Parts: sequence; structure tokens; C-alpha cells
Amino acid sequence: MRTLSDAARRLARSAADTLQSRSATSSVLSGGFRLDAAGLRKHRATVASGGVAALALGALLMPGHAAAQTTVRPTIPGSSVFTAAAAPHQEERLVQVGEPSTYKQPRSASAQDAVGVAHNLAPAEQPQPAQPAAQPQQQAPQQAQPQQPAAPAPQQQSAPGWSSPAPGAPTSNPYHRINHSYAAGFHTGVDFAVRTGTPLVSVGDATVVSAGWAGAYGNQVVLKLSDGHFAQYAHMSKLAVHAGQHVHAGDRVGLSGSTGNSTGPHLHFEIRTANRYGAVIDPIAYLSAHGATNF
Repeated sequence: MRTLSDAARRLARSAADTLQSRSATSSVLSGGFRLDAAGLRKHRATVASGGVAALALGALLMPGHAAAQTTVRPTIPGSSVFTAAAAPHQEERLVQVGEPSTYKQPRSASAQDAVGVAHNLAPAEQPQPAQPAAQPQQQAPQQAQPQQPAAPAPQQQSAPGWSSPAPGAPTSNPYHRINHSYAAGFHTGVDFAVRTGTPLVSVGDATVVSAGWAGAYGNQVVLKLSDGHFAQYAHMSKLAVHAGQHVHAGDRVGLSGSTGNSTGPHLHFEIRTANRYGAVIDPIAYLSAHGATNF
């Protein structure tokens, strides 16, 4: 490659020297003859064309470092958001319980659609210890004893059982009625039609979780009942308990009213499985199952 390039340079240099020599002799007589001007111009054009061709050939024959070269190599695709494997499909989990549940969740035609009975969770029957065979006993003859009058059984005062939160009051708005103005999409409790100032009582033995203002619920009281459920009283006009206090069934917790988001005096009452909005069950069915009858 270097030899061809040097030859091209020498050819170009020779053409230039010849052009200069011809130019110098254009105005000088040589051997008694004057060179024709038109012939000289034709000769110059020929020499110049040869020089340009030589330069072009030299450029083509130049080594790779003198001419810009671009090499495009194929790239190897790597992992990206477009080539990453899709996350494995999570199969829908099934709630397993020891026995079928009767609790219906809100917005569900049947809560048993996603519940399966896991027989391994059911309580196993404990084997009963073998009883020794009864031996015949010889009874000694008993002498007749004079009969004593039976002592009267001591009368025990029955503790108050479960109760309606507003004993004897009718209901005006049932549980779970569809209403899209509520955040849950349905009525989360039951409304008792009572006037302002009607005494409200604890539905069972419980501990007061909170008593105070609760936004749309107005003045409210939340009780944690003995079985772990929560009773919630809303729109009250006056509170008669405080947080941490222990109350029994029938104890007064406050007076009814129309505080908070309310259109008139009434008691909004809920039974919750957890102390949060929407975790509710039918209050009347719950209290009736515990023996409350004073609705």
C-alpha cells in the first residue's frame, strides 16, 4: 500500500514540474521556434487532469488510519423491562377453616364461595380412656332413716343478659340496605328510631375502647364485647363513659342525639368483627343469637 502511494506522489510532482517548465518556455524562443499558445493550453489541461487522477488514486490507496472508517457490530440483547420474564401467575388462595361459617361478608351473595373446609384443622377427637369393668358390690343392709324436709335452694340473682342498645325502640333503617352515598355502598348498621336524650345501654359485658367525637359519626362510643366483637354507638348527644371503663349489660353509656352526619334524632348502631369501618355483621341477628329479646 505504501509503494503505490509513493508512486502517486511522484507522478503528481512530475506533472507539476512539467507544467512549470512549459510555462517558462512559453515566452522564450527555443532553437529558433516559438511554442504555439493554443497547444500550450491543451498540454496544460492534459497534465492537470493527470495530476487530479493521480491524487484521487492516492486517496483511494491510503491506509486505513488516514480515512475515516466506521465498523458496526451486532449487539447482544440483554435483560430489560421488555425481555424480562413475566411474573408467575399467583393462584387465588382459598381460605381454610375448621368448619363452615355462617358469616356473610358485605357485597357478597355467598361468603362460602371462597371458603373451604380443611379437615386437618378440625379438632381431633380425643380417645376416651378405657373404663374398668364394674365389679359387683355387696351392699350392706341399710337401716331406714327418717326423711328430713328438704332445705329450700338458695335463690340466685340472675345477672342481666344481652340487651338491645335502645330497649323497646323500633328500627327505622335496616342493616345492609344498598346506599351508594355511604363509603361502603350500603348501610353498615341498624338505625333505632329514638328521640334526643333517650338512654342508651351496653348490649353486654364490655370494655370501653373510645368515647368522643368521630367525624361523620358525631359523638360515638365503641365497646369491646366479651367475645371480641365491637359495638359502636353513633350520633349521641351525651356520653356517660370513658375509655378503659368496664361496663355490664344494661349499663348506661350515654344519650341518643343527632350529632355528626345525621338528618334527625336516631341511634346508628353497628356490630363489628374488627375495630374498623366496614368490618360489620347484622347487629339484630348477632344480639338475637346471644339471647337479647328487648327490641
